[in-house]
Amino acid sequence: MSTTVYGITNCDTVKRARAWLTDHGIDYAFHDFKKQGVPEADLDRWLASAGWETLVNRRGTMWRRLDDATRESVVDNASARRALIEYPSLIKRPVVQWPGRKDATVGFDAEAWQKLAKA
Repeated sequence: MSTTVYGITNCDTVKRARAWLTDHGIDYAFHDFKKQGVPEADLDRWLASAGWETLVNRRGTMWRRLDDATRESVVDNASARRALIEYPSLIKRPVVQWPGRKDATVGFDAEAWQKLAKA
């Protein structure tokens, strides 16, 4: 199993994360939410391990663009799942599935990634 990076091509954090992986010689596959959609089985795993509070990017532009009723309706894994499938840009990026790990990481943290890359 190889490393898989999930995100959106034009996201600055995803760009930094991909550059970091390349700079550290880590081969990876990229899954673009905009072009390939949100893989629902993976989303279920991410919600189970990281939780909706971590996975929903409430600081991003997409969250601010949602109407109040939609934002207020995201209160648990089930409601977050619906929103994340409908609005993939709400997913905090990147989500990375590392080889040999059941849970994925959410967001870019070079220090934590350095430890994962060595594992």
